Amino acid sequence: MAADILVLGSSIWLGEKTSVCTQVVERLYATSHLLNEQGQYAYYGRVGGALITGNEDGAKHCAMNMLYSLQHLGYVIPPQADADWLGEAGPGPSYLDPGSGGPENDFTNRNTTFMTWNLLHMARMIKDAGGIPAHGNQRSKWDAGCRSDYVNPEYR
Repeated sequence: MAADILVLGSSIWLGEKTSVCTQVVERLYATSHLLNEQGQYAYYGRVGGALITGNEDGAKHCAMNMLYSLQHLGYVIPPQADADWLGEAGPGPSYLDPGSGGPENDFTNRNTTFMTWNLLHMARMIKDAGGIPAHGNQRSKWDAGCRSDYVNPEYR
């Protein structure tokens, strides 16, 4: 709860994020009812990203699922908030194993740098702004029957 930035990591397992990553998302969801000081959901004002590795296709699918889950909980997802490394298809070396090519991979290094830069700057922007403005997204206002406080921009 003290982190301004959360990067979910997962390898690819049968084309999906791992069950451990799913459990982390489920644990986050289990505490999503908690509120911050402004009465918003607890993860508002935090930034999220995804880092995926593996030796099979599916990195973009995994990132899509992980980033959607984080934004659904209230995390802000900046542009290019994911990076991945995919080794040779099939059984083979992991990212840090000798000869894997992982640490030298320009594509992975570039995207990891872009992701890190964007996460850091988005977190700083949100913190400098004092978080996400609370009017219009406070559960207590909605739950207390004060729905008339919210002006629906679609209402004509």
